[in-house]
Amino acid sequence: MEAIGTERVNPASAALDEMTPTQIVATMNEADFAVPEAIRRAQPQIASAIAAAEPLFNSGGRLIYVGAGTSGRLGVLDAAECPPTFQTDPERVVGMIAGGRTALVDAVEGAEDDTVAGARDIDAREVGPADVVVGLAASGRTPYVIGALDRSRALGALTVSLSCNPGAELSRHAAYAIEVDTGPEVLTGSTRLKAGSAQKQVLNMISTALMVRSGRTYGNLMVDVQATNAKLRMRATRLVSLIAETDEATARRALESCDYEVKTAVVMLRRSETADVARERLAAAAGRLAVAIDLPSSQHPALTD
Repeated sequence: MEAIGTERVNPASAALDEMTPTQIVATMNEADFAVPEAIRRAQPQIASAIAAAEPLFNSGGRLIYVGAGTSGRLGVLDAAECPPTFQTDPERVVGMIAGGRTALVDAVEGAEDDTVAGARDIDAREVGPADVVVGLAASGRTPYVIGALDRSRALGALTVSLSCNPGAELSRHAAYAIEVDTGPEVLTGSTRLKAGSAQKQVLNMISTALMVRSGRTYGNLMVDVQATNAKLRMRATRLVSLIAETDEATARRALESCDYEVKTAVVMLRRSETADVARERLAAAAGRLAVAIDLPSSQHPALTD
């Protein structure tokens, strides 16, 4: 275990139990500065995995995260954020955790050590060649995740590993390996800290990049957001007003007439079409708003000024 970077003792926090709250906060904050640098070094690995996953996801395949403990919870969290942010089907981005849903809030003893369970859970999801499976393990050696990746490869899925140690065993079980070397934790072995922060950021990159590349944004605007509450309805109104270059009252009326579908409302206003025709135009453009309104985001006056 001492050979694993995330398990080594961090000399900067060796006297952690003797520190004041101010010193603990400062020590943790200083340690966290290593995270973005570690991710920067792994950028080529991250980008390569995304590029390989893109055609599968754009063709209707799923993005499936598999992990145990903190890693598993982070995968479930990222998956849960995709439907409200990008209006995706909940089955398009999925988080699997060793021990099942119970493990989200309670430790399930031995679950992460069960290689067979990892493979079995992949079978239960009916994983196939259209899918992308991302195995998450800060240590880079979790048996459950290795079992899931091996079974996914056997079924023809694209496999990606994400670990926080160089030369991780997990990397040998995936077609694309991402290793973010975050080093020893302030609290020895507590990978919910730097390693968890790094994994969260990389998952943000993977899911966001795939959503952007599949046409779920216009520029950097969340045009597929689900307006399910007052705050999001206000955001939707501002988005339509901005992109359609109209006042908020007009934007709101358009949204109300098409169930608050931002892209539909924009097409309606920019092309003077009904909601049904606007939806047809979007469908023909594979959901890409820039194509439907024939205006790349880089040429939109409100986004480039």
